[in-house]
Amino acid sequence: MGILIWIVFGIVSGAVARQVMPGPDPLGLVGSILLGLGGGLLGGTIGMLTTGTVVPGLDVRSLLMAIAGSLLTLLLYRSYAMRWPA
Repeated sequence: MGILIWIVFGIVSGAVARQVMPGPDPLGLVGSILLGLGGGLLGGTIGMLTTGTVVPGLDVRSLLMAIAGSLLTLLLYRSYAMRWPA
């Protein structure tokens, strides 16, 4: 059950990041899920390193960290995609 919650969490944070930073990205549903999951991991790691605590479970703080990580991941993806066009 835990993995399904994290997938839903990834969908939410990836969708919010895509709405905050709209653009011509060729990311579909799977790309947004991966963006959200990677962003959640990145946001959680940055939060843990800066605060020294781990946010247990799913709450508002972890959602905000996942969204911030998703925004950073989307920014990094766009800078990578702009540098090496297909």
